[in-house]
Amino acid sequence: MVAGICAGAVAAAVLAAGSGGAEYCSVQKDGRFVPPSAVVATEAVTYDIALVPAGSWIEIRQLTEEKTGKTTVRLWVTGMTPGHAYGVHVHQKPCAADPAAAGGHYQNKVSTDPADVNAENEVWLDFTAGQDGSGRASAYHDWGFREGGASSVVIHDMPGPSGGRVACFTVPFV
Repeated sequence: MVAGICAGAVAAAVLAAGSGGAEYCSVQKDGRFVPPSAVVATEAVTYDIALVPAGSWIEIRQLTEEKTGKTTVRLWVTGMTPGHAYGVHVHQKPCAADPAAAGGHYQNKVSTDPADVNAENEVWLDFTAGQDGSGRASAYHDWGFREGGASSVVIHDMPGPSGGRVACFTVPFV
């Protein structure tokens, strides 16, 4: 049910008045990446320090219109490898020391059909890091996340539908 997308949301989510009286559910979270060996209480882990150096920074913002479920997800990063093209997707589970722990891509229409692995059915935030190591991307969809269905952002070593997992950031999507 779209109208209840903010109900039961974690403390990081807030309900805000938007333009035209629309109400939005939003999440904003940032963190610094550390290698798996340093993971104690962090939610940002790098698996490849050549592509996502320790200390690199990430911020994710989600804004979902409560009435319609239309969602925007934005990504900002700094400290990445200059000029490298990254693939970034929202994943189903939280991050852990094992890159596979984040599960598969979050899909609006859950499917095993490879044709459904695309930027319309999933949240893709691919970017190329600038010469200063920064990057940004955004994705807009006419749908919102199912409760408990999206829990992290995984950075891959190349853009597109797949690639090696080089970093993961746990986000309390709502």
